[in-house]
Amino acid sequence: MHNPALTETAIHDLLSGRWSARALADKPVTPEQIHALLEAARWAPSAYNVQPWRFVVWDKQSDAASYERAFSALVPFNQGWVKPASLLVGVFANKLNGKGEPNRTAAYDAGAAAFALTLQAHALGLVAHQMTGYDQQKLRSEFAIPDDVEALALIAIAPYGDPTKLDDALRERETGPRSRLPLSQIAFAGEWGKGFGE
Repeated sequence: MHNPALTETAIHDLLSGRWSARALADKPVTPEQIHALLEAARWAPSAYNVQPWRFVVWDKQSDAASYERAFSALVPFNQGWVKPASLLVGVFANKLNGKGEPNRTAAYDAGAAAFALTLQAHALGLVAHQMTGYDQQKLRSEFAIPDDVEALALIAIAPYGDPTKLDDALRERETGPRSRLPLSQIAFAGEWGKGFGE
């Protein structure tokens, strides 16, 4: 199942084809695929090459107990559609740099690494759906996340599944047209508020 973006200008298929599907197949992500996802994230751009991103991998195939602990931190709505996924990845960022000073680009860099992971997933024919709907405190407590590390997101990763197995509301979202704000609302030409291309 694919639902490519209807872009105003042609962009690379890897970008227009990537989307946050919720129809997930109950099939494993292979160890080789997991390594490729993490390797893609490892090579993301980073300010001063600090590389503040950190990832925790919860693989149902190799450690079902840890996976279930991470899964239980998801809000009930997300648990409903994530359940078939065999892989969850936690995205974290060290808030301090090597000198122990606040790193103001930590979340920005970790976001770039997470996006590299999602693009690699799409290139491998996998869904990588990023979520912030989870109990941060529960996740931190369950896995002893240090205080100087920020929990940013969880990513459910799986092969594409059958959208007809979703409930009516989710199925409609899954198969309907995708949308974004027009370019003129998010990009400005020369000064704030002057829509690009207007």
